[in-house]
Amino acid sequence: MAAGAEELTEQPIRQRIDVRGTVQGVGFRPFVYRLATDHGLAGWVRNRSGGVEIEVEGSPAAIATFREGLRAHAPPLARVEELRAVAIPLAGGCAFEIHESLAVAGEALPVPPDTAPCADCLRELFDPADRRYRYPFINCTSCGPRFTIIEALPYDRPATTMRAFAMCARCAEEYHDPTSRRFHAQPNACPTCGPQLRLEVAGACAPGDPIAEAGTLLRGGKIVAVKGLGGFHLACDARNEAAVSRLRERKRRGAKPFAVMFPTLESARQACAVDDAAAESLASPRRPVVLLPGGRHLARSVAPGLIEVGAMLPSTPLHELLLREFGGPLVMTSGNLSEEPIAAENDEARARLGEIADAFLLHDRPIASRYDDSVVRVVAGAEMVTRRARGDAPAPLALSFQARRPILAFGAHLKSTFCLVKDRHAFVSQHVGDLESVETLRHYTALLRLYEELFAIRPAVVAHDLHPGYLSTKLALERDCEERVAVQHHHAHVVSCLAEHGIADPSIGVAYDGLGYGADGALWGGEVLVADWRDFTRRAHFREAPMPGGEAAVRRPYRMALGYLHAWFPSTLDAFAPFVAALPEREVAAVAAQVERGLNAPRTSSCGRLFDAVAAILGIRGVAQYEGQAAMELQARADPSAEGRYPFEIEDDGDCWIIDPSPTIWAVNRERAAGVPTATIAMRFHRTVAAITVEVCRRIGRETGLKQVALGGGVFQNHILLGEIVAGLRAAGLEPYFPRRLPTNDGGLSFGQAVVAYARNEGGGATRG
Repeated sequence: MAAGAEELTEQPIRQRIDVRGTVQGVGFRPFVYRLATDHGLAGWVRNRSGGVEIEVEGSPAAIATFREGLRAHAPPLARVEELRAVAIPLAGGCAFEIHESLAVAGEALPVPPDTAPCADCLRELFDPADRRYRYPFINCTSCGPRFTIIEALPYDRPATTMRAFAMCARCAEEYHDPTSRRFHAQPNACPTCGPQLRLEVAGACAPGDPIAEAGTLLRGGKIVAVKGLGGFHLACDARNEAAVSRLRERKRRGAKPFAVMFPTLESARQACAVDDAAAESLASPRRPVVLLPGGRHLARSVAPGLIEVGAMLPSTPLHELLLREFGGPLVMTSGNLSEEPIAAENDEARARLGEIADAFLLHDRPIASRYDDSVVRVVAGAEMVTRRARGDAPAPLALSFQARRPILAFGAHLKSTFCLVKDRHAFVSQHVGDLESVETLRHYTALLRLYEELFAIRPAVVAHDLHPGYLSTKLALERDCEERVAVQHHHAHVVSCLAEHGIADPSIGVAYDGLGYGADGALWGGEVLVADWRDFTRRAHFREAPMPGGEAAVRRPYRMALGYLHAWFPSTLDAFAPFVAALPEREVAAVAAQVERGLNAPRTSSCGRLFDAVAAILGIRGVAQYEGQAAMELQARADPSAEGRYPFEIEDDGDCWIIDPSPTIWAVNRERAAGVPTATIAMRFHRTVAAITVEVCRRIGRETGLKQVALGGGVFQNHILLGEIVAGLRAAGLEPYFPRRLPTNDGGLSFGQAVVAYARNEGGGATRG
């Protein structure tokens, strides 16, 4: 009996295996081929629109081991999310093959993002004996362009911008060889058959090696526009103050910090403080910009007024070659005028960047999708995304629920993204920018069409912000759909954080940002909610203050400060005389009249505007050249070693706690007048806002029994404040959560909107109690 049973178990079987996840364009089929042949299995593998489809035939034990290996030994860039196996009839055969891809209408799958050159490609790039020596477009199935060349699915060469480059015999041999690491690498090419590089100066093609000549120009203080994966960078010598200042002037970028690309990790360490976690982020295949303390040996104009530098390592073979040729760090900033989309194609770059760049380092591979650089910082030993773009998007977020109807969320007005939800995946777009120009709107709508086509999503439900003036709201209202859901701005911030962490239960939510349209039509921005995915209750907020001139108070923080003073200290303005005396008299009088008459002085509870006002009172920043500059410089001035904090009041208004920071502002001004160092005052102010937050959450937690606290909104990009609040919440017995994979600013808002739309339509995240 036992022997007979053993013989039966060794009888061959055949299974069909469907694999879903990020499994195309990452070397998954050759991996399957090698795994199957290693286990003596017959059958085939192919791409299809919904994933990878496999049939294997052999012994049950071998097939079981094969299935385990699909997850355990998948290629580095692959992500297996689902694996389903079913028994099918035997078909015979002794070989394993790779079949042509199959497109199925209505099916789609995650598309891998672009990644930096792998170690094998880098070795070849700098090996004089290799046929791809110094070839700027070297790649394989483990690295290189993906999303920026894809125009349709399945991901095969004819559906990419590489279709114009016919492979030479040697590249074609690699492409069709399952044992090669370039097997079905769609961007596969070499100097004989692939994209070509050239340098243009004054409209003419420069002679000689384009990279060597570009290096010479950069060493001479020139500005070079460099075509990358998702668009152009503007490059100049990061150590040359004159060159960096000239780039600022031509790009019209005022004081907003520039990113810096370093040739190696060691060179980044010479300029910045790089711990192990930051080093891991810098060197990851995603190659994000990492915000790091430092800036030694760099031009002052790289990041004026700040103590952090946006550092990155080369993200393409072209950057590797250029940085090695130049021999030092380069400013590598988006190829655009301020607030415009990044330039993507050669003619567009010549037209839009012609008055900025002295030369253009171009290539002839078209770009299917524009991409900025992703930006991250390391908090508590792990990454926190500030801008989600190259290397991250369009990789999906796996959801803890399954949506029955596809959802489209239009996001916010600033730092715009959109989010598409289908089944168990959320596709959050790359950073688009502020919807304040025709060019950005075109970029947004074109990108949305591409995502809908690639991922075969036809949204039935549309979500948008409450603000009627947002262009994103107007786009949503023009969209044909089955249902629309309006989502309050700060609720979306909180839900974005909760859903990223898979938390659907009611929680305390802290949403601190610049401005958002409130449920009562007022301008919110310093909110503490009790929320789940479906709904929320406003349980605390900062005391409202007037914003004299509306948007003018954002651009001129001193106006916000005057708004607080005239509203809260009208009889004791003399105490703030040193601050007020430094301002234009006409402005002071105009603000006083606006506040007194309530004329163009909307009231706001914004925490971000409070930071602006304190920065102005301390003389750090009275006029901002970019959004958030005053608050960023206030953070940069704070001395973490300084002890103490300031008083504040929390008033019970029945259903809501009102946070009154007027004692804080008074104390800030008193210490400034007493000559206390600005760095000490700045740190005490940060500690005060953290103490306010912890105390309010403690009170709400005591009333409700809730322990989880979700932190969201642009103010939490302030790592000092975030760290103080997280530590304080934990000390109070509460469990803090903050966004990691999505931006805490408005770049993550679309995801929160989409989850709220799901909950309201399909019953998820219902409030209890």
